[in-house]
Amino acid sequence: MSNFHKGPENIEIGPTECIILAGGLGTRLRSAVPDLPKCMAPVAGHPFLKYVIESMLRQSIQRFIFSLGYLHEYIEAFLRQEFPALSYKIALEKEPLGTGGAIRLACALADSPEVIVLNGDTLFEVNIAAMLDFHRQQNAACTLALKPMQNFDRYGVVETDKDNHIISFREKQHYQTGLINGGVYAIAVNQFLNIDFPEKFSFEKEYLEKYVNTIKMLGIRQDGYFIDIGIPEDFAKANIDLAG
Repeated sequence: MSNFHKGPENIEIGPTECIILAGGLGTRLRSAVPDLPKCMAPVAGHPFLKYVIESMLRQSIQRFIFSLGYLHEYIEAFLRQEFPALSYKIALEKEPLGTGGAIRLACALADSPEVIVLNGDTLFEVNIAAMLDFHRQQNAACTLALKPMQNFDRYGVVETDKDNHIISFREKQHYQTGLINGGVYAIAVNQFLNIDFPEKFSFEKEYLEKYVNTIKMLGIRQDGYFIDIGIPEDFAKANIDLAG
């Protein structure tokens, strides 16, 4: 029996776009899924990206921007076939720009004042309405969905103060318990685009970690289903969790 739980459904959140980062090379998964973009890895009979898109559609996200690069033709063909009515734009990297460069390229296509950003190889069932409401009320530059974890060493830990301001990002090591960056963000588009970044940069290192103490960066705890298929072990787990 699947332990995958669907998130909140059909919640009105206003005009908001979702950027899905789907341009990664997937080198750690290459042994299990050769010759495909990582987000197109078949999981329980469907490309993993399908679960990510459907998760957002259930929460009333209606406009998408797909950040593509490596083997983008596969993803574009999949979107035409599986989601012919979907409203979306393509931000295509001519060369790898890093996670930050990819997000900036996609943000330049956004029509909304804020965007939800997530990874095409991770499914995190965040309550998007609650996250956006929190982000807007606090007038944050960036809000991170934080997943509580126990007994882990694959992720670093995000520390917050009593007012949910992020104060530090701690390195990967073994932790008994902690909040991790779940890879889902609400970003104020203009504030992000007004920063003078290099053309290629890491969103995590050169935005989150660099500006953590100079912009309003908040965290919201979310304990929905979480799976990152970036390594073969979790790819196998996703095939079990998402079956049926």
